[in-house]
Amino acid sequence: MKGLADGKVDATSSVIAHLDLCLDCRACETACPSGVVYHELIEETRAQLSGKKPRSGTDRFVEYLFLNIFTQPTRLKLALLPARLLQKLRLWPLVKRLSAKYLPKQLDKMQQMLPARGPWWESNLRTFYPAQAPDNVKRATVGVFAGCIGSVLFQHVNRQTIALLQYAGCDVVVPQSQLCCGAIHHHAGRIPEAQSLAKKTIDAFFKDESLAVDFIVNNISGCGAMLKDYEFLFRNEPEILERARTLAAKVRDISELLVELNPPRPIRSIERTVTYHDACHLAHGQKVTGPPRELLSWIKGLKVVPLFESDMCCGAAGTYNLTQPDMARRLAERKINHIKNTGAGICVTANVGCAMQIQSEAERIGVDIRVVHPITLLHEAYFGKESHSRK
Repeated sequence: MKGLADGKVDATSSVIAHLDLCLDCRACETACPSGVVYHELIEETRAQLSGKKPRSGTDRFVEYLFLNIFTQPTRLKLALLPARLLQKLRLWPLVKRLSAKYLPKQLDKMQQMLPARGPWWESNLRTFYPAQAPDNVKRATVGVFAGCIGSVLFQHVNRQTIALLQYAGCDVVVPQSQLCCGAIHHHAGRIPEAQSLAKKTIDAFFKDESLAVDFIVNNISGCGAMLKDYEFLFRNEPEILERARTLAAKVRDISELLVELNPPRPIRSIERTVTYHDACHLAHGQKVTGPPRELLSWIKGLKVVPLFESDMCCGAAGTYNLTQPDMARRLAERKINHIKNTGAGICVTANVGCAMQIQSEAERIGVDIRVVHPITLLHEAYFGKESHSRK
């Protein structure tokens, strides 16, 4: 990157391909003794090279999907309807076999990651959920950032997050105008588009004063890392910088805030053995490793087995597993082998991308692993396995 900036290296196809192989997992930031914020450099470089990258027709189609469909919840719901129909008709296994045989690797990977079941049309969250603490004490007003893909494929985790916040004594608000945080565009080097989405997020949480919140919570580590970076994203735009800085200061991963709120411990026991995978943008991007493990320690009967290389990337890395499927698959197989060696049947991770990557790749190679969010286990410990979100 320095060679490109200094004019000593040309932006050849091999140079661009080399930079594209970077996961942007930010593990180098954790390791670097000088504290270099590497992801800012790689994303700026990708932005400068975006028009020089050779792309196939498949590359363009995949890029269109994840920039224009994945980041728009309503469009994503519509795009999923044919797949849901095929799943209901029990034709999805046939689709997967044909996909692996005939589709380009990127598109095959995309269908492979889709969870095997889901509702026809995921309903939206309400705007307001009142606190329901056992001691009737209200401790905070919390805004929930639902995410784009998360609000469609993992809305149940959002509902579980809200229920736990209510129990911890929080009024919960969910601004209806929120869309995508901008992370997908930012990682792709599309900085103006990322800023546009980020401005809409800021407006969603600050435009209506009746929705004023003490904290902004999310349960998707990639989104959380992006939200916390809003101050840097708008460093050259003074008219919005202060609001970006204020929003970033309020952002918490759900595990961080629950540990801070310290609610009464769950009384239900869960007699299972699990292992924990550190999502890159939580461990390296947000430097949050202790709180998710502390939440798991609250659950009686739960045995947590250490995972070798727990903070090494599983290959999801935002949309990396779609743009670099071969490398992503090798990383996933390495991760799954370590999970298998723990003897745990459940892998816990705090990011939807990691969950889809590990689950789908485990199914592909025939390893019986169930991947869940720590909030799902904690919700079960508080409210029972069949319990739904509280009213």
